Amino acid sequence: MSTPVNIPVGGTSLITLDQAQEQARKALADDRSVIVEIAGGNYRLDTPLHFGGADSGSEATPVVWRARQGETVRLLAGAILDGFRPVEDETTLQRLPENARGKVWQLDLGNAGISDFGDPVSGGLELFFNGEPLTLARWPNAGFTRIAGLVGGHPVDVRGTKGDEDGNIYVHGTRYLRWMDEADPWVHGYWFWDWADERHRVARIDPEYGVLELEPPAHRYGYRRGQWFYAYNLLCELDEPGEWYLDRDTGILYLWPPGDMESAEIAVSVGAQAMSIDGARHIHIQDLNFEYTRADAIQIQDAEKITIEGCTFRNLGGWGVVVSGGRDVRIRHCHIHGTGNGGIRLDGGDRPTLRRADHVAEDNHIHDYGRVNRMYQPAIQISGVGQRVVHNHIHHAPHMAIQFAGNDHLIAHNDIHHVCQESNDAGAIYSGRDWTWRGTVIRHNLLWEITGFEDRGCVGVYLDDMLCGTQITGNLFYRVTRAAMIGGGRDCLIQDNLFVDCEPSIHVDARAMNWASYHVETTMRERLEQMPVTTSPWAERYPELLTIWEEEAAAPRGNVIRRNVCQSGVWDGVRDDARAYVDLRENLVADDVGLTGEAPHFRLASDSPALDSGFELCPIDQVGPRQRLR
Repeated sequence: MSTPVNIPVGGTSLITLDQAQEQARKALADDRSVIVEIAGGNYRLDTPLHFGGADSGSEATPVVWRARQGETVRLLAGAILDGFRPVEDETTLQRLPENARGKVWQLDLGNAGISDFGDPVSGGLELFFNGEPLTLARWPNAGFTRIAGLVGGHPVDVRGTKGDEDGNIYVHGTRYLRWMDEADPWVHGYWFWDWADERHRVARIDPEYGVLELEPPAHRYGYRRGQWFYAYNLLCELDEPGEWYLDRDTGILYLWPPGDMESAEIAVSVGAQAMSIDGARHIHIQDLNFEYTRADAIQIQDAEKITIEGCTFRNLGGWGVVVSGGRDVRIRHCHIHGTGNGGIRLDGGDRPTLRRADHVAEDNHIHDYGRVNRMYQPAIQISGVGQRVVHNHIHHAPHMAIQFAGNDHLIAHNDIHHVCQESNDAGAIYSGRDWTWRGTVIRHNLLWEITGFEDRGCVGVYLDDMLCGTQITGNLFYRVTRAAMIGGGRDCLIQDNLFVDCEPSIHVDARAMNWASYHVETTMRERLEQMPVTTSPWAERYPELLTIWEEEAAAPRGNVIRRNVCQSGVWDGVRDDARAYVDLRENLVADDVGLTGEAPHFRLASDSPALDSGFELCPIDQVGPRQRLR
């Protein structure tokens, strides 16, 4: 084996990232192994780093791109700004709130070489102060206001929940009068359901009646009185430290700094991505920081044996890492936070043949994600066949922690808490609406303090709309409303779980036999017919699908709930129309089941009656990220 070619970047070497890639390719063409070691510092990426087939290593000698030991390497897709000065123009000062005058600074972004601002929706320019995302000037400054009423015209009635199709809303009070002279006011709200947010430009403000007319197209579900929203992109609402506003006509950025301007790093996002890996193999990316992208930091497509390890992803407009196709891509020991969308997205494998991709997200710490797009942007999203999500720590987010689709995934040993904080009909771990998405195991996870928006309740593991063939085993649920839910599905197993202070611990319904029956002959049949369920390997792997039309297709048949333990809260949330189909046995429900340890890290005392049934408690010491070895 030849000695690796070590290519230093930055520091005293004066070699740039692009030059290092050229040298690495030459060494690889000569069958040499390569280590690119980057000295600590900030590296501005005018264009993303792209790795293709020419950058590939081998099984024995993977290509390594890494930070120098103990040094911090920042790959920045944004620009660090200087040259701010206090706002002195009298016209602008009069537009600012009185308490902000003399405290707001401005900068001409054109002088900084930045002219592409994007829209204030998603994928546009964002501002950061000492590594913290700032707030585009808004009202109210935190939380929401409520829709006072609807002008009406095209009523909507969804199973008794009433609203209107038209985006013309009454607002409380007279605050809207301050927005009359604003060039580009926007609103962001949960307009009908609390799991479907959307941003709208305000087309017109009616000062006489207090109506905001929202620019079409209207929200797909309509609008409902009492739902919540806030207004933003308003210079007149720049009224506290940490808020900013960009005049997209003049390119002038306005900022009320939350700290000392002299020593602060003030940055804006500019580039869409930091890195792409397309068709490459055997590459390790280690200990690098990715910051200030408008979209996803790293996109990986049709690649094999790629490892992203020990990296930090923060202050991004999109996802941290997106993987599409390929095999054996591993995202491990990474810290992902402050993303506009989710954290990690893994898709791969071939469903018609059930060929696995074996992508892995393990030992990551992911939190405070979904900053821009709030709903359906989980910490980890998996689809296809055979992905693993293990030993991650996920917390503090507006919506779900893990979303899965497809077959034969493993979700295990994850520590999940304080998610679904802006939604109620939501699940920390979620999937739904396909009979053929089977074989996923959700095992030995800790889910705690998941109680929904305004503590009105949500779901721990949510098998929504007839999802089938999923195992929920050996998990610990503490203070989770509706902890384990089977929403009309079949052939699911809930076993060996510990429920403490959950209300209820389990839920099973027969929705496909009543209000959701229209899905059976449409969505469910169509998706079933898309898969070769009568041939190998499907017929052997999922024989239940062969007879589903002969055995009350809409009924929640084959569900087993056994050997679970419940203390406090409510145990049984099985609906009457589903109870006859559920195998419910050997469960222990008691005021005291012999718990020891501090919440939520419970253990069972040696004399716990739960142990008499063979119950196996979640191995709490194995939950969450494992120590990284280097």
